[in-house]
Amino acid sequence: MSHSSSVVRSIGVDVGGTKVLGVALGPTGAIVDSFRLPTPQVSDTSLGRPVGSSVADTIAEVLATLATRGGLDLSTCALGLGVPGIVAFDGTLVFAPNLQGAIGANIGALVAERLGRSEIAVDNDANCAAVAEHHFGAARGVDHAILLTLGTGIGGAAIVNGVLLRGANGFAGEFGHLMIDRSGPECPCGSKGCFERFASGSGLGHLADVAMREGTVDMASAASPEALLTAAAQGNAGALAVVDEFCWWLAKGIANLTACFDPSLVVLGGGVIEGHHLIMEPTARHLATAIEGGAFRKPPKLVPTALGPEAGAVGAAILGERAQP
Repeated sequence: MSHSSSVVRSIGVDVGGTKVLGVALGPTGAIVDSFRLPTPQVSDTSLGRPVGSSVADTIAEVLATLATRGGLDLSTCALGLGVPGIVAFDGTLVFAPNLQGAIGANIGALVAERLGRSEIAVDNDANCAAVAEHHFGAARGVDHAILLTLGTGIGGAAIVNGVLLRGANGFAGEFGHLMIDRSGPECPCGSKGCFERFASGSGLGHLADVAMREGTVDMASAASPEALLTAAAQGNAGALAVVDEFCWWLAKGIANLTACFDPSLVVLGGGVIEGHHLIMEPTARHLATAIEGGAFRKPPKLVPTALGPEAGAVGAAILGERAQP
């Protein structure tokens, strides 16, 4: 696919646990091109290159590919990055439970160096997704919203008074690491019983494993979160019970966030939500009784993302545009 610079206005990259996805936005904000590569997972010891440098190389390659196809100058055009974990204002990846090999790397500076520019806009991937959904998608026009992405873990972000909440250090929105059961399973962050151990894709897998050991669901249905959701969609009683328990945990976490932020809308994304009819209805049912004063107040509305898996990359591109002088 080939583009001219009059068609492509900005490029955003979303770094995930398994893939680095880049998108090019056109004049209206629509995606006009995309490109992805696998996320580096281990150090290349033969070259002495740590994961942070390898990730920066991969990001730079994705950006270069899209810029070449779009006729953009990488040294001056609007670019943004979304990376997983706690990201400092200067672009340093302070902590990343699901990309631990890159902890401590200043991803923004490493990528900027490779592109021959002084800086590049960087933020947490869920923050980027929230920016995109608020600008173009499911939360457009909403002043108080929460975004949760249910993937390997849980990404989170809050829109408060129409503005993305960053916090004192840029670390706000790490909702996946709210502790909701201190006797729960260990989390990659080093704690136990985090929200994401129950209400993410891996959390659904954990609940399926427990059900299989207890004999309430068969091995085939518990083989993966996807298999479990498929079995539930086909009416398998054991799988439906696991999904309902998953939705209870998801509702419990959302109830905690509602007590903190009082959102009118909760946007749910990530791979688990792709069959959202199985998740949305029981979660909303549990949420109605889980929130404080549930009998006397209206719970926040639950909706799936409008932009899907591209939301993080789209939001990164928007951040890059906002950072332009």
